[in-house]
Formats: sequence, C-alpha cells, structure tokens
Amino acid sequence: MHIIRLFTISFLVAVSNITFFAQSYKIVGTGQTNSYNNSGIISIPAEGQAFYGQNSNYPGNTPSYTDNGDGTITDNVTGLMWEKSIDKNGDGTINYYDKYYYSTVLSGAASCRTGGYTDWRLPTIKELYSLIMYYGAEINPTATSPGTSVLFINTNYFTTGYGDLNATSHGASSDDRIIDAQYATSTLYVTTTMNGTPTMFGVNFVDGRIKGYPSNTQKKYYVLYVRENSDYGINNFRNNGDGTITDVATGLMWMQNDNGTPILWENALSYAENFTYAGYSDWRLPDVKELQSIIDYTRSPSTTNSAAINPVFNCTEITNEAGAKDYPCYIASTTFCSQTPTNGKAACYVAFGRAMGNMNNNWIDVHGAGAQRSDPKTGNPADYPTGFGPQGDAIRIYNYVRKVRNVDTSTDYNESNSAPTDFKLLQNYPNPFNPETVISYKISDYSHVSLKVYDVLGKEVTTLVDEFKPAGSYSSILSSQNVSSGSQGSTLSSGVYFYTLKSEYFFETKKMVLTK
Repeated sequence: MHIIRLFTISFLVAVSNITFFAQSYKIVGTGQTNSYNNSGIISIPAEGQAFYGQNSNYPGNTPSYTDNGDGTITDNVTGLMWEKSIDKNGDGTINYYDKYYYSTVLSGAASCRTGGYTDWRLPTIKELYSLIMYYGAEINPTATSPGTSVLFINTNYFTTGYGDLNATSHGASSDDRIIDAQYATSTLYVTTTMNGTPTMFGVNFVDGRIKGYPSNTQKKYYVLYVRENSDYGINNFRNNGDGTITDVATGLMWMQNDNGTPILWENALSYAENFTYAGYSDWRLPDVKELQSIIDYTRSPSTTNSAAINPVFNCTEITNEAGAKDYPCYIASTTFCSQTPTNGKAACYVAFGRAMGNMNNNWIDVHGAGAQRSDPKTGNPADYPTGFGPQGDAIRIYNYVRKVRNVDTSTDYNESNSAPTDFKLLQNYPNPFNPETVISYKISDYSHVSLKVYDVLGKEVTTLVDEFKPAGSYSSILSSQNVSSGSQGSTLSSGVYFYTLKSEYFFETKKMVLTK
C-alpha cells in the first residue's frame, strides 16, 4: 500500500513538472535575412566580426503559412488561423469602405463567418504582431504611390492594402495618406495617449510599427480576425533564482536585469554576444518580436508606476524628455528599413516606458508603453531637440539591452536547473516596494506550502499560496492595491510587513517595507 502511494506521488510530481515546463507557443521569426551595418546591406557577419549577433545571424522560427482555400490562412508556427483578406465588403477592392470604427471592429468578430467558422475573435496586439515581417521597408509618409517600399506582411498569403487617397469620394471627411493602413487589435492601453485620448494598440503593415491609436470615433481601421491557439501571447514566467527568468510559454530565457546604461546598436550586439552569466555563454540580443513578447500591456508608468513588464523583471529607471520618471526603450537585433530594403540606418526598439513625442512644444506620451518604433543606429540625439515626424517622436539613438537565450528543455530544466536541494525563502524585491513586490521561494520536495503576509501586530493580511506543489522555484506577486483576507478586498497602507513560508519540513519569516 505504501509502495503504491509513493509511486502515485512520484508520478504526479513528474506529470506536474512536464506540464509546468510545457511550451505553449512559438514566436515566428521576423523574416529578416539581409544583414546590415549602420547604413546598408553587408555580407552576413561571422562570429567575432563587427555586427555579428544581428537578426540574420539568429533568424528564429522560419515563417510558414498554409492557404486553406476557404478565405483562411493557417500560420504553421504559431498555430493561429487568420482571415486571408481585409476586403470586408467583398468587392475586390480595398479602400475606405473596408475600414471600421473601433466599436464596429470589436462587435464584428461575433458575426464573422469566414471559412464557415463561428469562433473568430479580434486579435490581441501580440497575435497580430506575429504576422509582421521585417523584410519590409517603410513607405515615405508623403508618398502617393508605394515606390520601392515593401509591405511588412507576407503578401503571397495575405491580401492587404494602403490608405485610401480618395477616401472623401467614399464618404470620409478627409482623404487618407497612403501610409494610413493601421490594423485594430483588442489590446487597449491602460492609460491614454495624446493628453487624454483613449487608446488601442495597432499594427501598421505599411510603416512596420506598433503604435497607440484612438479607440474612440476619431479613426477607422482595417481588421483581420483570428481563431485557434488562444494561449498565444500569454507569458508563463519562471524565476530561476539566479538572475534569469524563463518564459516557459515561449522557451526563451531572459536576463532579469537590463544592462543599466544606454548604448548604440553595434555595441549592443557585441555586448550581448560576449556575455556569460548563470553558466550560459549563448546570450544574444533579442529580435524585435522576441522583445515585444515580454511586454505586459496591463502595466504602464502612469497606472502601475512601473515599466510595461512583469515585476519579476528589474528595469532601470530613467528621466524622459519631459523630465519625468520613466523606463527605457530596449533595442532589438532587427534592422528597420525605410523606403527601400537596402536602407539599414535604423534599428527597431520597443518602449517599456512611455513612447514620447513632442506635440505643440510639449513632451507627452504619444504612442504608449508597449509601442514598437525605430531610430537611427548612430548619431547625436541632441540633433532632434523637438523630436522627429508628425508626432515629434523622441529619437532614442542610445537604448538599453535585455539579453535573451534559447532554452534547451532537455538540459536547462532537467540538468542545469534541476530541482532545489533544500527549502529557501528569498528576500522580496523590490524592497521597499510600491505598489507591487515579488516574493520568491524554493522547495525541494513535493509538499503542502503556504505563503502568508502579516502586519506588525501579527494579523494575517493575505494568503498568497496554500496548496501542494512539486519541487521547484516559484514566485508570487504581492500587490498593495488589491489584497484579500477572507472574502474582503482591501488596500495596504505604508509600513512594515512580514511574510512566512511554511511547509511540513520548513518555516521561515522575512520582513518587507511598503512605502507610499
């Protein structure tokens, strides 16, 4: 009887570990095969050469699609199924008639019957961004024809379009620019842009960027609905307890800290390539889709007083162009091309703080924390005192680095990062904190674990964990803005608190401080 019970527990532990480490989706590569220096195309660099470590050296998962012949396209990498065309009225022409206000875009998924399916949904920003391809080249915003520009989406499979230069003849109050081809998503900014405008994050396959756009009735959008793999874009972060964070969902391991200082693109490549940490020497600069995958669109400097990233990560604080506390933009290994694919002067980056712009001589958040933009690889930011472009985009030539590596589940989990050999409660971070902090702990045996928080009088404030867990490293987030004790929710006040980890074999308490 005891033998059977022990076998059952061991089996449950094994199954739990397999489930915990299961990768739920892949990030499709950017499609960028050209190699670039700071201005144009070069031969693909070899290891040790200048500009090694860029996107072409690490192409990622090769894009692959299947045309199902029924108006749908399957992405064989992500497992997502898409509508093939944005021609919503089926007249064979893509123009202003195929654009919709955001409220209509939201409700339209329920009535969509493309391919005979009834479960279409408006994609999230991470789902829609999976389609972007960086063999594209941005069109000149003032152009009236595509010229030598290239769309940032695979046009062999997807039928897309540009802005409608004759929109007024189709009932619009003004004509589009040819670059006005923004696609809508279901991801709303948790705050506003442009000094109070409700905002939705959208992708533009003509200019190759993510920006925040009005979610009210100021603007119309193209739309592609999506279905299947509803887990896409949902992170599953695992704190490895050694300064690294694994996103089990994508199979990528990240540095918990950034590099702490802004540097040029070429230097970012070599810095990441020549880095050894936690026993790994295969760190690299992430491509832009990998970098965007760890954005947390439920967070922003204005609403959570943090970067737009899970608080298991640490982000350097900066002072932005408006003189306010903010968080960095992180540089990607992906080159951004303007007007022709041979123009390699800019690099992609993702804003984990506000995406600043200068409007009417005021620096404001114009595109939102979580925007993806691009800036020159070299130069002097002081040459752009009022930004650049229609929204006066802040030019961040020097950016921060968040290194990444691919996880080999056969070694990184089972051998190199084997189960802890003892129980351990770690100090929370940040500490002091406001409004959130991360509490990490390790357990060496399958056991019942409780993690509770108490005030200075010994009164229980909240229970973060109360369940059986297999051996492993874990983290829990304590939010001062929404703690629960029994059925009542409350907000913590400033002061000293204690947190306790308890199991059959272990008991430890640590102190933390909340400051408001």
